[in-house]
Amino acid sequence: MERTKKIGRILKRILLGIVIIAAAAAGLWAFMYFHRSDPSEIKQYETTNPFIYDSTQISAHRSGAGIFPEETLLAFQNCVESDAFDIDIFEFDLHITRDGVLVLLHDDELDRTSDCEYVFGETNVRPEDKTYEELRKLNMGAKFETDDGQMPYADLHGDDVPEEIRILSLSDILDYLTQHGDFNYIIEVKNSGELGMQSVDILYSELKERDMLDHVIFGSFHGEVSDYVDREYPDMYRGAYAKEVAEFFVAALLNKQDYSPNFDVLQLPYGDMEESYGMNLGTARVINYAHKNNLAVQYWTINDERDMAYLLSIQADCIMSDYPDQLYAVKESLK
Repeated sequence: MERTKKIGRILKRILLGIVIIAAAAAGLWAFMYFHRSDPSEIKQYETTNPFIYDSTQISAHRSGAGIFPEETLLAFQNCVESDAFDIDIFEFDLHITRDGVLVLLHDDELDRTSDCEYVFGETNVRPEDKTYEELRKLNMGAKFETDDGQMPYADLHGDDVPEEIRILSLSDILDYLTQHGDFNYIIEVKNSGELGMQSVDILYSELKERDMLDHVIFGSFHGEVSDYVDREYPDMYRGAYAKEVAEFFVAALLNKQDYSPNFDVLQLPYGDMEESYGMNLGTARVINYAHKNNLAVQYWTINDERDMAYLLSIQADCIMSDYPDQLYAVKESLK
C-alpha cells in the first residue's frame, strides 16, 4: 500500500513537471511570436538586390482588394489614378485558361468573386476548364462587399457588366500599367504541375518581350514550379516558397554562416498565426539576416494600421495591403 502511494506521488510530480515545462515552453513561444523588435536593432548592409530599398515600398495586394473588386481593371485604375495615394508595386495572381491565356485570379475557382453560377449554371468553376472568351462573360465584382456591407455590382450580368469588372488577361493589364507609370510587380502563378510550368513559359515570354524582367518578382506556392523557374529561367527574380521560408527562418535563428538560397526575395506573412505556422517573421533578426544575405523582405497581407506602422519602423522593403490608401497614409504620418 505504501509502495502504491509512493508511486502515485512520483507520478504526480512527473505530471506536474511536464505541465510546468509545457507552460514554460508555451510562454516562451508566445513571447517570441508576439515580440516586436526595436527599430534601433536594424543594421545596414551593402547589397546588390534591386528590391532592397531605402524606403519601404507600398504594394497594392490583389490590386487593392479592400477598396474595389480584386484584380479588376477598376481596382487598378483606382490605385493608378488616385490623387490621394501612390503605389510602388502591384501584386496579382495568374491562372491559365483552357486555351492558354493567363488571366488574373487569386482562387483556384471563380465562385468566391464572380457570378459564374449565374452565367454557367454550375459551381466550383475552374479557369483552366473555360476559354478566355467564356470567362469574359463573368462579372468579377459580383461578390465584392464594401466595408459597410454594400454589394454595388452584384446585380450586373451579361451586357450590363462594365469592361472594368470583367476578367483581365495578363497582356491587357500590363498594357494598361506600363502606359501609366514605372511600377514594379509581384506576380504569382497559382497553377501547380504542368499547368504551372506552362504558365511560367507564357509569363516569361511576355515579360521578356516587354523588357520587364527587372521589374518583376515571380512567386509560386508550388516547389516544382519554382524549381522549374530556377532551371529554365535563371534571369527571373523569384520569391521563396513555404519550405524555403522555413529553412530561412531556421538559418536566421542559428545565424548560419554558409546560407546560400536560390531565391531573391522573401514574401512573408505577418500577423496571421496560421499563415506563418507560428513563426514570428517580422523581427529585426529576420530582416538583418535577409539583408546580410542579399535577400529583400516583403510582408503580406497587412491591413492593420498598427502592424503597418511597426513594419515601416523596422524598414521592411515592401508591405502588401488590401488597403494601400491606408498604408500610404500611415507611411506619410511617420515622416
